[in-house]
Amino acid sequence: MAYRELAPPGPRAPHVACLWIRDAEPRPRVHRVVPDACADLVWVAGERLVVAGPATGPALSHIPAGAAAVGVRFRVGAAGGALGLPASELLDRTVGLEDLWGAPGAELAERLATAPDARAGLAVLAAEVARRGSERGAIDAVVRAAAVRAARPGVAVEALGAVVGLGERQLRRRFADAVGYGPKTLQRILRFQRFLALAQRDGDLASVAFAAGYADQAHLTRESRRLAGLPPAALLRSGAGPAGERSDSFKTPFTAPATMAA
Repeated sequence: MAYRELAPPGPRAPHVACLWIRDAEPRPRVHRVVPDACADLVWVAGERLVVAGPATGPALSHIPAGAAAVGVRFRVGAAGGALGLPASELLDRTVGLEDLWGAPGAELAERLATAPDARAGLAVLAAEVARRGSERGAIDAVVRAAAVRAARPGVAVEALGAVVGLGERQLRRRFADAVGYGPKTLQRILRFQRFLALAQRDGDLASVAFAAGYADQAHLTRESRRLAGLPPAALLRSGAGPAGERSDSFKTPFTAPATMAA
């Protein structure tokens, strides 16, 4: 399998974390996808163009034989604005784009179907997302500021509202619209992504759990089972790595290898 992530297309699409391509495979495969606080717009050749909404648990993605796939991954808090609806309506759901956009979504799927190859299809998809995102003003700056703080170890969720000047109820509403769920859930998912990033460099689960912000290794194991459906060691053996805004391609200007579970 060849899965690769490409750096975001530049300042014209600040709401995009990365683009990605998965080459066609000779046999059907099932891929385990764990929450990364992002949402994806996905085209699988010969299938529907879909939005994979923000997730709070593991998802098994069934890839048919001979089908390449391309996608656009939105930054944390950007999917709702870019797609034109509250992100909470997409929580733990995969929805056809034509069901959200109507005729424009169906027309985009038709254009992708006529693309000569996966990379050309990805260019079409990225251009349309960039155009719509720039028109809609995709990122809630207040939520982004709170999300950046929530990603840091030891930050209390209760303090986020005061930092950005919002009451708890208003902060939760803004998070539901932009991210899909509340700040506490976001913090749990970002902490888990932090663990996956640290585990790439250190194989000692106890020390990585502490560095990521877990109380102990048992705490990490419980969260791994809830968020990924596997204990940490088994998840890492499957090939899982940091994704979303923790992926290497989001932080660097060049193509990066895959960082997802097989």
